[in-house]
Amino acid sequence: MANFTDILRPIFKGTSREMTRWAGEQEKVQRSVLGDLLKKSSTTAYGLDCGISPDMAYEEFREKVPVVAYEDIAPYVERMVKGEKSVLWPGRCDDFAQSSGTSDGRSKYIPITAESLKTNHFYGGRHVVASYLNLYPDSNIFGGKAFILGGSYANQIEGLRDSAHVGDLSATLINKINPLANLARVPGKKLALMEDWKVKLPALAKEAVKQNITNISGVPSWFLAVLKESLRITGAKSVHEIWPNLEVFFHGGIAFGPYRGEYDLITDISKMRYLESYNASEGFFAVQARKEPGAMRLLLGAGVFYEFMPLGSTDPREALPAWEVKQGHTYSLLITSCNGLMRYAIGDTVTIESTDPLEISIAGRTRHFINAFGEELMVHNAEAAVAQACAQTGASILNFSAAPVYPHEGKLGRHQWLVEWSKKPESVENFAQILDNELRKVNSDYDAKRSSGLFLDPLEIITVAPGTFDRWLESTGKLGGQRKVPRLFNSRQFVDAILKFNDLQNK
Repeated sequence: MANFTDILRPIFKGTSREMTRWAGEQEKVQRSVLGDLLKKSSTTAYGLDCGISPDMAYEEFREKVPVVAYEDIAPYVERMVKGEKSVLWPGRCDDFAQSSGTSDGRSKYIPITAESLKTNHFYGGRHVVASYLNLYPDSNIFGGKAFILGGSYANQIEGLRDSAHVGDLSATLINKINPLANLARVPGKKLALMEDWKVKLPALAKEAVKQNITNISGVPSWFLAVLKESLRITGAKSVHEIWPNLEVFFHGGIAFGPYRGEYDLITDISKMRYLESYNASEGFFAVQARKEPGAMRLLLGAGVFYEFMPLGSTDPREALPAWEVKQGHTYSLLITSCNGLMRYAIGDTVTIESTDPLEISIAGRTRHFINAFGEELMVHNAEAAVAQACAQTGASILNFSAAPVYPHEGKLGRHQWLVEWSKKPESVENFAQILDNELRKVNSDYDAKRSSGLFLDPLEIITVAPGTFDRWLESTGKLGGQRKVPRLFNSRQFVDAILKFNDLQNK
């Protein structure tokens, strides 16, 4: 394949300059985005119900329009899925991203409008490449193919109308992308949209090892399985033996820190680079814009208006626009977007790393935390501690999930961690002690509950059998490239279900 990097680089430089222009212009850019969104939404059923007017200013918008979760707008989405026009966004929507995360465990169906594809999702993808090329002028990324891991159109809706498509967001992106892009990507469309991951995973590896791959994109946990299968069928020790021109992994969906050690074991670390993006079913929100990980530049002009709700607040009027947030503070993220979502609580918490340019890091899920004893343990605390414990013991983890064990029979409460190892430490007990100590370092509330000896015993680790998390995901209908194990949960809903699969495996 010819190397088109030098030809295409100037095009992506223009995209990169757009991001630069947003610096210092947060209020101007975001008010313009909101104005456009409100003009279009004012004619929809939801816009009329909320009293949205085309010339509404942000201050009035914040006063009048409610903050909502998916459960609040589910009836509107159901009307869209059935084919009704102009419900949340003008016109009829035929594409929906199925995503987990509702309080009752059922799936969400996020509208993917033609405008959100053009203005947000594909636009965000261009920014990923633009940011990478800007950071690494020596790149030859277009000298080979992209290996992109995605999902399928598998869904839980019976009797879906013929013109509607429901499944993973990545399935719609693959289906709607410019056909010319398929010439520079792996796998082919038919394999990319395959539903059965037991068949799909080895097929992906078999196709990819024949190609000149320069970049890979996907969720770290799932891509790790594909890369290991590629090593198995070739007998190679490093993926760079298979793809000597591989230079970057574009990743997102879950934190990469706990997986970094595992990737270092199977790559040439002198060649491999990593770039993070914040790309959810609801939209493409941010891209890493510096070589150091940990902060991503918010895409301010990509069809999304952002608001930031102070943690613990339930008053919609206390939400802050992008131009009023404070560095170092953590907020729940609200979006108003060209897919028709209005003041929608996406379920993520983000920390402001910089206000100009506006950069964030993902702190965790608003529902994925443990606060059973006042410890307020967030996902980013857990993942940072896991990474440190792995580094100190030489261990590596494929998956984990944790939940509280409440006081009983005179014993204090504790956190119980289910861990599936890819490399087990010499002593799980020692790993647990290090993990407990690292959690105390990164979370003062957890430290206070542990140090007093009155609230929390040391955490407990239960090693689960290989494949336990995958079998549990499969039982929920959520085995696939963008499906994720809940890291922390404030009840034992998920942990007890996973333990049952582990018990069956061990019988």
